Amino acid sequence: MSIVGLKHIFNATQYSMAGLIVLLREQAARLEVGMFLGSLVVLMLLGGRFSDYLVVVLIFCVTLSVEATNTAIESLVDHLSPEKSDFARDTKDLGSTSVFFLLVANGLFLSAVFARFMGWVSW
Repeated sequence: MSIVGLKHIFNATQYSMAGLIVLLREQAARLEVGMFLGSLVVLMLLGGRFSDYLVVVLIFCVTLSVEATNTAIESLVDHLSPEKSDFARDTKDLGSTSVFFLLVANGLFLSAVFARFMGWVSW
């Protein structure tokens, strides 16, 4: 790998970490991190399999990615449309909906793990 390629990777990592700092200023993102940690505790208590942990980590990564996109959209909308408008409300609501569905997915997955733990399903 060339020096230019390594520099690009280094710079991109710095930009990503700066974005993560901005994201973690958002209460929703901090709550999602807490829910993720709680999910790991639940998996430990239920004797989760490696694949269970992997799925929870993947859902968490996608959730934070979508939360970052939602936060960027909200910031952009606030800048472009500081007054109340249907456009601003609908745009923000759609971003929120995308995060909501990922949280539902995580809840459904943990419910399925719990059902397996209780012996209600066998997979």
